[in-house]
Parts: sequence; structure tokens; C-alpha cells
Amino acid sequence: MKKLFLLLLMPLAVLTARAQSNDYNMVIELNNGTTITLGANDVRNLTFNGDALSISGNTIEDFIAALATKADKSEIERLEAMISQLQEELHPTPPKEYTVNGVSFKMKKVSGGTFQMGATEEQGSDALDDEKPVHSVTLSDYWIGETEVSQALWQAVMGSNPSAFTGDSQLPVENVSWNDCQTFIQTLNELTGMSFRLPTEAEWEFAARGGNSSQGYKYAGSNTVGDVAWYYSNSSSKTHPVATKSPNELGLYDMSGNVLEWCQDWNGSYSSSAQTDPVGPSSGSNRVLRGGSWNSLARYCRVAYRNSTTPSDRYFSLGLRLAF
Repeated sequence: MKKLFLLLLMPLAVLTARAQSNDYNMVIELNNGTTITLGANDVRNLTFNGDALSISGNTIEDFIAALATKADKSEIERLEAMISQLQEELHPTPPKEYTVNGVSFKMKKVSGGTFQMGATEEQGSDALDDEKPVHSVTLSDYWIGETEVSQALWQAVMGSNPSAFTGDSQLPVENVSWNDCQTFIQTLNELTGMSFRLPTEAEWEFAARGGNSSQGYKYAGSNTVGDVAWYYSNSSSKTHPVATKSPNELGLYDMSGNVLEWCQDWNGSYSSSAQTDPVGPSSGSNRVLRGGSWNSLARYCRVAYRNSTTPSDRYFSLGLRLAF
């Protein structure tokens, strides 16, 4: 049975959440040792810490309403976010699939949330100065590519393949500049009627970290880089077909390694202030790259690692992932 644990200290401060096993229950632990177990959609006969607060109802919303009498707004908002995560895991939004000239690709929803961006604790001594200061970022919902853009998709949209490594259509496209990516996306949008774009740097990092399901890994889906990334030590000096390593918590592949991925933002320094849906500086000379590549050391495949180059640069380690 899978359980979401909420450890509460009176007055009801939400400190941590974790999930186990296969089915779902919500387990709320109070500081006096009282444990309350709730089904994901069920609340019955709830009593708080000797306060004789008894609740009868049959939805999570009833539970939230009852908690509102015992906790302040910020505590309720944190609990609601945890419940939203539980419900998303119970009933995840299915990927959206698109087909262009016979080539299909999938986009996955990333539910909005708040995270700490930059050189967080698990990045350790590998963290670099441009990943600091760590700062709070809040993002709205968005969608991101399940994989890096493949050579098959680029060929289907553009009618050509600029890649240096060939021989398998599911290899990630590379040797593309930021400007090339804008042309590709514009053509893709004309073919599909969609509004695809590159992810912002903040969207990229939140997705790489696993979004609201993050387990706090150093790399995208693991603390062991070789589990999730094609990088310097295992790539044999070449790219590999997308989705051949393990995915991260959101089911996204190759967010560490294989090819560096262009982001929409101009490169700039971080600020310590909290931000909501940041889009980076209004101007600059370099565009952001994220994720490391087949010729990167492990240090440069971390979820917090930042890179950048001019938007006209092409190299056989530069590719892209779509967003909207």
C-alpha cells in the first residue's frame, strides 16, 4: 500500500512528505504520536489530538475544510500542494502525442509548483559559482518533451538532418544553433497549429529535478549518473538513441547527458529574491544550455549545472527539447 506521510507539529505545520509501496493512503502524524490514516478520497471520524474535532465526510475537500479551522493559510496551502501531488500521482495527466509527417512525439505535463533553484545541498562540492545563490522559484503548469528532439522529428519538419552522428533516426538531433531551433519550432507550429517553444531555464531545471515528485537527486532521476545519462565515461564518444537510459521522476529521459539542451533565456546571474515564472534577462550575448552531453564529465550533467553560448553556435553536442 502506497502512503503519503504528512508529519505535523501543532499547530499543524507540514514538515515532510514521502511515498511508499503501491496503493495510496494518507498518513498524518501529530507531534504527540497520534497517527491518522486516510484513504486518498476518504475521510471518516477524524479526531485531533484530544480536541474532539470529529469530521464526517467523503472527500479530501472535506478534510481541507476541517483543517482550515486548525491551521493558518500558509500551512493549508502546503498541505493542499501535497494533496494535489497525491492526486496527480493517482490520476496523472496522460502525455499528449503529436504526429508530423508520420513522426510522433510526446509531451508530458509538469504541474506547477515552487522549488529551490540552483546549488542546493545535494549538488555538493560540484556546484559552481553561477549556480548561486539558491533562490525560490514558483512556476505555473506547462508541458515539456518526454525526450530530446530526435533526428527523425527534425527531418520530418525541416526536410534535412544537420547532425554529425547519424545511423539511427532516434538519435537526438545535434549540431543545431539556438537560431536554428527557432526556425524549426516556427515551422513545427505552422504544421501542427500549436505554440511549441523552448523551455525557460527555470522550467528546464524544475522538470529535470522531477517537478513536484522530486526525490532531490543530483542528476535527473538518480544520484548515480550512469543510470540516467550518456556522458563522457560511458558514451563511447557519441550520442545514443533517446530514452535508452532510465527516466526521472516525471518520466522524462536524457535530461542529464546525451546532448546539451537549448533554453529560451539569455544567460544571466541569479538573484536571491523569489521569482514567479521567470524568463531570464531581457537581453544578453549568450543563450542558456542545460543538462550536459555525451562528452561531459559527471559534474556537468547535474540538474543545477548551467552552460551558455552565442545563439548562432552549432556543435555536435547541442540539441533541444520542446515545451509549451
